[in-house]
Amino acid sequence: MQTKYVVVIGSLLSGIGKGVVTASITKILGMYGYNAMPLKFDGYLNYDCGTMNPYRHGEVFVLEDGSEVDMDFGEYERFIDRDFNNAFSLTGGKVFSEIISNERKGKFLGRDVQIIPHVTDFIIDRVEKTAEDNKLEVMVIEVGGTVGDIENSYFVEAMRQLALKRKVVFVNTTFVPELETVGEQKTKPTQIAMRGLMQAGIQPNFIVCRSKNKLTAETRNKIAYFANLPKEAIIDDHDLENIYKIPLDFIRQGFDKLILSALELDSGRINKEELESWDSNSKAINAGNDILNIAIVGKYMSLHDSYKSVKEAIVHSAASNNVKVNLNWIESEELEGEGESRIRETLGTNDGIIVPGGFGGRGIEGMINTVRYCRENGVPYLGLCLGMQVMAIEFARNVCNIEGSNSAEFDKGAENKIIVLMDDQKKVIDKGGTMRLGSFPAKIKEGTEAYKAYGSQLAHERHRHRYEFNNDYREAFENKGMVVSGTSPDGKLVEMLEWKGQFGIGTQAHPELKSRLVRPAPLFNRFIHESRSFHLRRKDRDII
Repeated sequence: MQTKYVVVIGSLLSGIGKGVVTASITKILGMYGYNAMPLKFDGYLNYDCGTMNPYRHGEVFVLEDGSEVDMDFGEYERFIDRDFNNAFSLTGGKVFSEIISNERKGKFLGRDVQIIPHVTDFIIDRVEKTAEDNKLEVMVIEVGGTVGDIENSYFVEAMRQLALKRKVVFVNTTFVPELETVGEQKTKPTQIAMRGLMQAGIQPNFIVCRSKNKLTAETRNKIAYFANLPKEAIIDDHDLENIYKIPLDFIRQGFDKLILSALELDSGRINKEELESWDSNSKAINAGNDILNIAIVGKYMSLHDSYKSVKEAIVHSAASNNVKVNLNWIESEELEGEGESRIRETLGTNDGIIVPGGFGGRGIEGMINTVRYCRENGVPYLGLCLGMQVMAIEFARNVCNIEGSNSAEFDKGAENKIIVLMDDQKKVIDKGGTMRLGSFPAKIKEGTEAYKAYGSQLAHERHRHRYEFNNDYREAFENKGMVVSGTSPDGKLVEMLEWKGQFGIGTQAHPELKSRLVRPAPLFNRFIHESRSFHLRRKDRDII
């Protein structure tokens, strides 16, 4: 069967949820038994997301093969429960790098290289090759940015050309504002945006309308009229309790049958077992009676999307443990230079605390203060990448009494460098794609909290770091009670540390990247379990 395509394009605003729409459509196609996967195009001229500031772009998502990609890939993997590779991420940087490389090799036979046909042909060839290599029946293509952006205009044109020779269904994702002062859903922005899309030669088959409240019949009819579409093709995508209910809401509206019909695919029968499982798991989110306060103490707090996968991993594990979670986002700099009473006041209401990843020295002392508070007060702690490193620095300073303890990343002149640059990183000059990236195995020590979490002597998690624990201090740490619960299979790299006698674990990996609604990340699952136990113990003390 020749691959068919769904192209998801956005208008008006970026960040309105094209990634979730793309993931939801792919999920639905999978429920009907079709081999479908998404491909994402991003127009920026960066080769990948690896060197981007989280404040500008949200988290960098890392794939199994080490590719640093857009955070939307996290939504893809969490919804369809499949691993992706670099071929599914196409950026402006990749496109033009290869075009120029080919030109230098003389592959264009003396032609003047132009956007049309050379760039658009290259994009179409790459899209079709990825679909063919993965034997896809349907590829769902998300076009980053919005229609009208200069940086994605050539990709939009490539999609128009693709539709001339392949079966392509276009889905426009738009935003329908509702002004409180007027109390009415406004369709004019969508009408204007539609003109831009039609000027690009594209008539969408469907319009997915993001809105705060459910679309009114009047709004749906008005958009349909100005878009030359039947009202059934205007899909409601209003705010729901959680994003995992969106595929179910699309199915409730009949979007599944409509898109299969537009693709000229047999609608057959949906996999009811998979549908019911997804429904059950989505309803489990925030369904428990116990409410846990979980703090995320990080350095990119002004944009919560910087920790998107951490947040979703907590959601998955909370559902699995039948609890609700109230997230407290705490800027680590606020905990620097503060006295013990102030730190206790800020952190004291939390049942568990996570310090996630990050780079650079800003806010580090606040993270170290957070780790000390958890260790001294028995609060469950989970450190991710940087969170493990600050856990090690705190232990060196306050338990081992090693003066001048720090990371070489933050203080190159530190007397005792507890965290050092990895050996294979010492000659690296380029910043992009040069870290320890992708999935690596860890050997787990039996009898540890890590072993309880994984239930196995071997775990595979994804990594993104340049620095590691300095083995010169391993013996001193172990003598003072720190447990090295996970190492690389050859024993040379410390992958996990944990406190003896209480739940506090740090991992050099990013286990949040592999968490799924149907299969929560083991360390997060264990962390939420322990946080619930801590919460119940504290509640019992309060009652007594």
